[in-house]
Amino acid sequence: MNRDPQRRREVHRSKRSGWLRAAVLGADDGIVSTASLIIGVAAAAGSKHAILVAGIAGLVAGSMSMAVGEYVSVSAQRDSQQADIEIERKELANAPGAELNELAMIYMKRGLEKDLAMQVAKQLSSRNRLDSHLRDELGIEISALARPLQAAWISAASFASFAALPIAALIVVPQSVDILGTAVISLISLAALGAFGGHLGGAPLVRAALRVTIGGGIAMAGTALIGRLLGVSIG
Repeated sequence: MNRDPQRRREVHRSKRSGWLRAAVLGADDGIVSTASLIIGVAAAAGSKHAILVAGIAGLVAGSMSMAVGEYVSVSAQRDSQQADIEIERKELANAPGAELNELAMIYMKRGLEKDLAMQVAKQLSSRNRLDSHLRDELGIEISALARPLQAAWISAASFASFAALPIAALIVVPQSVDILGTAVISLISLAALGAFGGHLGGAPLVRAALRVTIGGGIAMAGTALIGRLLGVSIG
């Protein structure tokens, strides 16, 4: 049976942007910061026990920091959105005619003729005047407002889950190759994470994998150098 191609369901990835950003950011930071911390302490000739304690402490502190940071930043974004909504609500109450003309002007700039633009503005306003202005004037969708709590717990959970990978690598690999083993496993994890994030967001997989892998590699190399220098100077 043939299906009408016009009726197929379209998948728009931009709707995932809120939780996807928090998840990818938390996962990437979890791997990079924890692996870098482990490698830095290992390069300073710390014992395996000390390195493990540092890694676990980094996991706990990092996940809590990510949760607080995401909650604060997304709350500020939501507060800004709510302020714009209140301003628009007052303007609609005080000057509905001017707001209707403003909405029509938006449609005219998009290519509609004056009479048709006014007709569209009136028809949309008759259904939900506030939503129409928020969507077409300010680009705000009520259903897509920033969610601080969602961003906080997703970011924290993602950080903790992926920060466990470098710690697991440290436990598995022999101490003689703890730096190299942790770095290799962490970079492979970053590449897979970047490719998966690219898949979810519809971006090229190789480019998405390379940008997080290269960045993570630079961070690990930097902390290894610092750890080596400090370890030598202290010794």
